[in-house]
Amino acid sequence: MSDPKLFVALDVDDPARAAELARDLEHPGIGFKVGPRLILREGARLVLKIAQHGPVFVDCKHLDIPSTMTSAVRAAFESGASYATVHAWSGPTALRELAELEARLNRERHFRVLVVSVLTSFSPDTLPFGLKGRDIGADVLGLAQEAQASGLKAFVCSPHEASALRRAIPDALIITPGVRPSGSAKGDQVRVETPQAAALHGASGMVVGRPIIEAPEPRSAALQILREFTGEAVAP
Repeated sequence: MSDPKLFVALDVDDPARAAELARDLEHPGIGFKVGPRLILREGARLVLKIAQHGPVFVDCKHLDIPSTMTSAVRAAFESGASYATVHAWSGPTALRELAELEARLNRERHFRVLVVSVLTSFSPDTLPFGLKGRDIGADVLGLAQEAQASGLKAFVCSPHEASALRRAIPDALIITPGVRPSGSAKGDQVRVETPQAAALHGASGMVVGRPIIEAPEPRSAALQILREFTGEAVAP
């Protein structure tokens, strides 16, 4: 299975609306991101329903003791997800156990543990206590290299850090949120780029939500963003 170039963030509160969007947006280059606001309402049933229309990325960003994290990631896999996020800050012990789990799950079907570094809503001025005064790019790279040493090679970072990460880990899967088409609002994202810039920085794929799901014609908006990212014609 090839990894989607675009994950549409189904950041809505209505499970029926999420399922409708997934059905309308079904396309070989598109997957879907589902986060806590839907998972806590509908759970595994919704993941399974959306997975009928494309690969699902469960984005709960687990940061806990290793056994809890591995159990949560396994539950995402069993619900039908093909990707699940964890925080790099969970440390090498948890990351090694997650890498071992990823390898076992891949014997059944394609599945990747996506390692989250520094959220795209942070800027140097808004970093939390313990991170203030630190260099975001250096932290992203260091956390990614620790995850790589633990056996994981799929990451979530802003487009701003993608170039350095691509140089350091050439075969990484790099998914970038914080991608906005030219002229669209940033929302609560801070470290943002256009789809074309994200691709030039080395991203493997991107996550886009509001510019698609709030568009008058979500499918047209999604395909245009996909064209901008790939630089190629995209079949309707």
